[in-house]
Amino acid sequence: MNLKYHYLFWKMALFLIEKKQFRIVNLSSSHEGIWLENTALKGPDVVRLRLKELDWGSWVQRDILHTSDHAERIRRKRRKRNLKVKNFYITTYPPVDGSAEFFDKPFTSENDKTTVDSILIDETKGVEMLNCDPLFCEGEWEVPPEVLGTNVDLIKDKALRASNRQIQKERQLFEKGKPFFTYFFIAVQLVMFVLLELNGGSKDPQTLIEFGAKYNPLIIEGEWWRLIAPIFLHIGMLHLLMNTLALYYLGTAVERIYGRSRFVFVYMVSGITGSFASYLFTANLSAGASGAIFGCFGGLLYFGVLFPKIFFRTMGTNIIAVILLNLAFGFTIPGIDNAGHLGGLAGGFLAAGIVSVPGLFRPVRQLLILTAAVLLIGGLFVNEQHASPSEWDINTVNGVAQEKISEEEWAEAEGLLKEVVEKGDPNAETYFYLSYAEIKLGKAEAAKENLMSAIEKKDGFHEAHYNLALLLTDSGEREEALTHAEKAYSMSPKEDKYKNLVKELQGD
Repeated sequence: MNLKYHYLFWKMALFLIEKKQFRIVNLSSSHEGIWLENTALKGPDVVRLRLKELDWGSWVQRDILHTSDHAERIRRKRRKRNLKVKNFYITTYPPVDGSAEFFDKPFTSENDKTTVDSILIDETKGVEMLNCDPLFCEGEWEVPPEVLGTNVDLIKDKALRASNRQIQKERQLFEKGKPFFTYFFIAVQLVMFVLLELNGGSKDPQTLIEFGAKYNPLIIEGEWWRLIAPIFLHIGMLHLLMNTLALYYLGTAVERIYGRSRFVFVYMVSGITGSFASYLFTANLSAGASGAIFGCFGGLLYFGVLFPKIFFRTMGTNIIAVILLNLAFGFTIPGIDNAGHLGGLAGGFLAAGIVSVPGLFRPVRQLLILTAAVLLIGGLFVNEQHASPSEWDINTVNGVAQEKISEEEWAEAEGLLKEVVEKGDPNAETYFYLSYAEIKLGKAEAAKENLMSAIEKKDGFHEAHYNLALLLTDSGEREEALTHAEKAYSMSPKEDKYKNLVKELQGD
């Protein structure tokens, strides 16, 4: 074959690599064929270049079938729904039997998922075909009248070096930082777990609250630092083990992509947004690095937005599958804080969008993402600050009231609980705490009524029976007081104060 076709072959390969962001996925040992994959969003998924003197149309037919089979394997490996291939034959002459029908229309695989569009580049209309092709029309395709072997070697070497540079550039996307803070965060959560175990246990609610777990009543009271502390606390060994393994694999990946400082920003922001979402939508006591770990997922998803082809070629499908699987577990298994997971995922995505990956500075997009994040989180925060207690979860209301009672803020507790009794949906504990505040404020009759309401809501409420017995005793209604004292004692016979009150009322 004339050397100018070898030259054209490598010139087309170089153009695809340098100008169209294709990457070599397969290069035959004889260098007669190259498969290149598109890393941009536009154009065919795969281009195949074949340098060969064509003889018979039957060979072309077999080769197109072979190309379709190979492309179908690529499609399955990439898990793509459909795959479009442009198949170029660079040759001096068309097949000797004039078989042109193979180039008239694309060949479609039996499952209709792979399409091979074959194009003939020969001496009669090779340059014309390239100039008219949407993929190559921007290039210069005039070949020098005389091409030497040196010319071919030079452009071939240039194409291969461009391919190597491209591979190195992609590899560097995953080598922006050497993991350090991933291991630091793992060490911190291990130390905190030991401290929890030494001070009452990691499953003890009071211990968790003392060490900073997310507890809505205290956050409402102004302890906003509880949105940060839970990131490093875990409830039980299994919880710690699962989150530590997840952080090890995900954290190192995100830290390598974003670098150390950006990783810390993404991890902490997503941990805080996860805690904030949990505070907004769930009243349960909670702790754990799950929100921050889902933030790492969010950071990887944003990497997928920046580099979609690389993302789906390397890890994208697996990442999305794991996210969906974890969220599905969260919605079906009780006790999993999916609000925290979703908040962390969104926070990680937004945080990654704010800082972007190293070397890719897009100020307009990053500023828009920052603005959107501030407006969203700020709006949620302001709305929550102006929420009426009657709109809170009843357990949160009771918890806030309990904190105010422990701080002897009787009037504040009374006002809070009265609003819920009048406008919300109080439970037995709500009435009990209200009665306690009223007792301290000297409102015995109102306290009696609320204790009766508590008992109506939950007849087995022995503390309510006992307090009502005390109030009735003070007002001289000893017979009725004895009835409630005996009920309290029968429900909790180990309480000495119940036993003593019964004896006192019986006159022993």
